[in-house]
Amino acid sequence: MFDSDRQKPKKTYDRKTAKLKAADFCAYQERSQQQVRDKLYDYGLHFDEVEEILTELIMEGFINEERFARAFIGGKFRMKKWGKQKILQSLRPHKISEYCIRKGLEEIDPEDYWQALLEHTEKKYVQLSGNSPYIIKGKLTQHLYAKGFESDLIREAVEQIVKD
Repeated sequence: MFDSDRQKPKKTYDRKTAKLKAADFCAYQERSQQQVRDKLYDYGLHFDEVEEILTELIMEGFINEERFARAFIGGKFRMKKWGKQKILQSLRPHKISEYCIRKGLEEIDPEDYWQALLEHTEKKYVQLSGNSPYIIKGKLTQHLYAKGFESDLIREAVEQIVKD
């Protein structure tokens, strides 16, 4: 038997210790309710205990979905320069409300968003030089879709870059 086949048994915590550990988990960085819920289940707690602790953490200000959405969306855009579609896709596992997502999307300045799209387009265009214009447009479009940008903006950016 290999070492990787053996799993360490998960530690179980009592309610008080689990709440303290969850509060530390939230204090380290912004967390969604779902992340904390999953962590509490990992601690061996049951549904009722998990929901009670979540409610307490929300009331004490450790968990705030809108604050999480703003931090998550703003960070993914500023640091990784992801498009809105990719950001929204990566938010799905967190089960964030539509209201919080809309508030989070306010963190993205439209002008900065357009500039990020143009930067991605220019960078990829330089790598693709030497191919036919049709192939370049196709590969640019595919690359920008993968980065999570919207199709209408992609078309505008590709036309602008290829024209220049």
